[in-house]
This record gives sequence, C-alpha cells and structure tokens, in this order.
Amino acid sequence: QVQLVESGGGLVQPGGSLRLSCAASGRAFGSYTVAWFRQAPGKEREYVAATRRNNSNGVYADSVKGRFTISRDNARNTVYLQMNSLYVEDTAVYYCAAGQRVILSSLGRWNAYDYWGQGTQVTVSS
Repeated sequence: QVQLVESGGGLVQPGGSLRLSCAASGRAFGSYTVAWFRQAPGKEREYVAATRRNNSNGVYADSVKGRFTISRDNARNTVYLQMNSLYVEDTAVYYCAAGQRVILSSLGRWNAYDYWGQGTQVTVSS
C-alpha cells in the first residue's frame, strides 16, 4: 500500500515557477513508476510527466516539454515537478500517481496507476 501527498501548489503569475512535491509512504518506492496528471475545470484528466521506476529520466507530454522537469529522490520517497515558464493554461489541480506495473506505452493512461494523491491546486493568473 502506498499513500501519496502532494504539496507546493499555489497562485503564480504567467511566466513564473512552482515546484510540486509528491511524498510517498510505503516500501520500495524506487520500484514504482510515478507520474503527474492534471485536471482543469470541465476538462478531462491530462497526463503531464512520469518518472519510471529506478530511472530518473522523465517522459513528458508535449504541452510541458522544455518547461517542466520531473525528478525523484528515492531516499526521501519523494517525486518533484519543477514547473517553469508557466502559462495560464497550466492552471489545474495536479495529481501524483504511482504504479508498479506501468509499461512504457501506458505512461499516459490514468487507469494504469494504482495509487493517487489528493491533488494540489495550481493557478496561473495575473
């Protein structure tokens, strides 16, 4: 069983930066693929980025590539999402998700993940 807790959301101006954190409880955190998804009001949940188990390289949605960076610290059981050059369109609730059996072709599918956090609100507005 894994519990995920997101933090770091808030209000930021366009062009600004935020760093989200996803703290996990449970053992063998390094064996989990961890992803960030987001959901804006009236829209479907959208894949943002993932870090595969024991692999620090991130896999990004085209909409955030070059602006967002996902990283993980397995010793701290924490995954981060550094968000730079934020747009108004990045406004959403951001969710952290984890799964042990997520294959490469399923990274962007929300139903490939077994555990979810409660979400943290990110608002980009002037």
